Amino acid sequence: MLKFVVAAFFILHGLVHLLYCGQCLRLYELQPGMVWPDGSWVFSRLLGDERARLVAVVALVLAASGFVVAGVGLAARQAWWQPVVVAAVLLSAVLFVLFWDGNWQHLDEKGAFALLINGAVFAAVALFRWPNFGF
Repeated sequence: MLKFVVAAFFILHGLVHLLYCGQCLRLYELQPGMVWPDGSWVFSRLLGDERARLVAVVALVLAASGFVVAGVGLAARQAWWQPVVVAAVLLSAVLFVLFWDGNWQHLDEKGAFALLINGAVFAAVALFRWPNFGF
């Protein structure tokens, strides 16, 4: 049972990344007035906001795919789910740090919860080797 709960969590966490894709493409606002990832301290200065949003979409899709694939792999009892989820966690964390605007206000709109979740998943899977399903 725990295996399916963890797998579902990974898949859902990945799908949340896709919500941010819609935000990047300006299909909708996740919160009124939210402009993430505009003003990225790295990419906006190099590429401008419009191109930076496209880079963010690609990175978000890759991270989301990693979480979904890891969840499916875990549910299918495949041992490769662990390195896949660790790679997705690292990509997601780097993504949100690089697309941060440098402003400490409204961190919840800028991926702060994603960073906390990613840190917890990384610690559990990579450092503590939990959960260990024996495959």
